[in-house]
Amino acid sequence: MIRIAILGSSGYVGGELLRLLHAHPEMGVAVAFGASAAGKRVAEVHPHLALAYPDLVHAAWDPALLADADFILAALPHGETQRLADDLLAPGIPIVDLGADFRLDSAADFEAWYGEPHQRPDLLGSFTYGLPEFYRDDIKTSKRVAAAGCYPTAANLALKPLIDAGAIETKGIIVDAASGVSGAGRLLNHGTQFCTVDGSFKAYGLTRHRHTAEMELVSGGQVLFSPHLMPTSRGILATCYAKAIGSADPLAILREAYAAEPFVHVGEKLPETKWAAGSNAAFVSARFDERTGTVVALTAIDNLGKGAAGQMVQCANLMLGLEEASGLSNIGIYP
Repeated sequence: MIRIAILGSSGYVGGELLRLLHAHPEMGVAVAFGASAAGKRVAEVHPHLALAYPDLVHAAWDPALLADADFILAALPHGETQRLADDLLAPGIPIVDLGADFRLDSAADFEAWYGEPHQRPDLLGSFTYGLPEFYRDDIKTSKRVAAAGCYPTAANLALKPLIDAGAIETKGIIVDAASGVSGAGRLLNHGTQFCTVDGSFKAYGLTRHRHTAEMELVSGGQVLFSPHLMPTSRGILATCYAKAIGSADPLAILREAYAAEPFVHVGEKLPETKWAAGSNAAFVSARFDERTGTVVALTAIDNLGKGAAGQMVQCANLMLGLEEASGLSNIGIYP
């Protein structure tokens, strides 16, 4: 059994990692670091996992405990992986990091989008970007992977095959995407409380949302990204608009691009977030509007699945030489 250390086990993504790893045939949890819940049983913080982990306790951070791990899955708050980099990387244990700390190529780009200097620019080039559908071979040979953000995963799955096929313009791409409230994390915040989000729908982070950088990094396009918060627990729907080049059928391009992918379904029916709930699946569709010369491409994912924990496990499977879909489902929970 491959022994996994989870960092950030007390959060929503940490709970999802614990759930997925309990069902994984070749991985098990060696230690679960959860600073805000240190000393508490997993069952106390994540009651839905009580039967799976009746005795496991969230540990306070102690790098010595990594000696019991073969692999690290880090789901830490922004900036924490940079701060802990020496302790995490010195043992040479393979790692998938969900934070944005090492997703971008340069310290200048990081500072431009995140508004602060990168603390470990010397390490930026040592991480592979973790979106398996496009970087599978690189992930397989890497010991350090920075898993893609949830919004960029949805947008890039819709856009990149169309850009690679020369079917859409790379400038002036518009991405409107909405996420469930769990994307904001577990900490209390007035903007994500029930009375704030129930029955409401709002935009935020206009023109400068940090995930724009990843969309442009992967797609190679110029993107205007407008994120929205929807009153659901989980899910992302990204609707992407771009000027068409020619009149090729975008749906046919996407079908061909993802024909062999285990977690991407391309269909005529417009995707809905609930289809992907609880899974690592992505549902993609597209249309060409002849009247305006515009391609509209859409993706629905679970922000905690393919947008976070599921993608981390998918990357880990590749890095460890396991079956890529091991421990993961491409079937959502419905209704």
